[in-house]
Amino acid sequence: MTDTTTTEGATGTAGTGTVELTFAAALGAALRHEMLADERVIVLGEDVGRHGGIFQVTKDLIEEFGAERVLDTPIAEQGVTAAAVGAALAGLRPVLEVMFNDFATLALDQIVNEAAKMRFMTGGQVTVPLTVRTTTGTARSAAAHHSQSLYAWFCHVPGLSVVLPSTPQDAYGLLRTAIRHQAPVVVFEDKQLYQHKGQVDLDTLVPLGSARVARSGRDVTMIATGRYVPMAVEVAETLAPAIEVEVLDPRSLWPLDTGTILESARRTRRVVVVDAGARRYGITAELAALVTEGAFDYLDAPVVRVAGREVVIGFSPPLEQAAIPGADDIRAAVLGLAGGA
Repeated sequence: MTDTTTTEGATGTAGTGTVELTFAAALGAALRHEMLADERVIVLGEDVGRHGGIFQVTKDLIEEFGAERVLDTPIAEQGVTAAAVGAALAGLRPVLEVMFNDFATLALDQIVNEAAKMRFMTGGQVTVPLTVRTTTGTARSAAAHHSQSLYAWFCHVPGLSVVLPSTPQDAYGLLRTAIRHQAPVVVFEDKQLYQHKGQVDLDTLVPLGSARVARSGRDVTMIATGRYVPMAVEVAETLAPAIEVEVLDPRSLWPLDTGTILESARRTRRVVVVDAGARRYGITAELAALVTEGAFDYLDAPVVRVAGREVVIGFSPPLEQAAIPGADDIRAAVLGLAGGA
């Protein structure tokens, strides 16, 4: 694994020490620290300034850094993303907020065909240090246009890095890394995690391509993403000591820490993969393929996938809950794989 962060161009200082922050506040702290450290960092997006962002991640930034560095934009994802790509090409380090990943589909041309390819197509003559922040997942009956989990789409594109933090510390550390990266990074933020609290070391950056062992275990490896990391840990605790489940959080979906995943799979010999995205052609499929190809001779059973259903997510709370896995689904998968022990 390579730490892809860089402090090139840093001109200021950021805070130090360890504090308790919510997931949303940790993201805001990361933005503030990078804006203090590097005057090239700007923030733009719908309602990021005066209103502090729809989930209050950018709260108070406009008061500290002014409207020239915290820019409220029109509701025009395609045009705004094009402007952010241009700003990155011109030497700035823009952080673009797209309110919901559902609407990042409107900017796929700019992200996929421009930002991701520019460095290759110019033979390395230009870089696109663009960070795109966007929300993912279901939350309180947001319905079909605000509830999808689409990060697997972006993992398919060469030239893009994709991260999905599950703790305040990782939200803070990965966002700072993304802003310092020389190539475009898409940061997916699970809406269900914004109010989760945790200790954040303000001096720690998390490198791309480094998984985290959220819980150690010897009997089953559970690879979980986003909101399912804390849920997986909770389920694992209820099954212990009869079944000791190791919970892995990839954190960075691309680049992916294959070494940590395969080491755990070879040791426990049983693997469950949990993700909110649709089962077909999704993150669970990719991780299952990785484990099958890299640890086949060690496995005592096929990899089990627990994923979102192939349905449009409804407004009705029962329909919304039925579209995604829950704790009971995870528990059943582990018990089935471990023989009901």
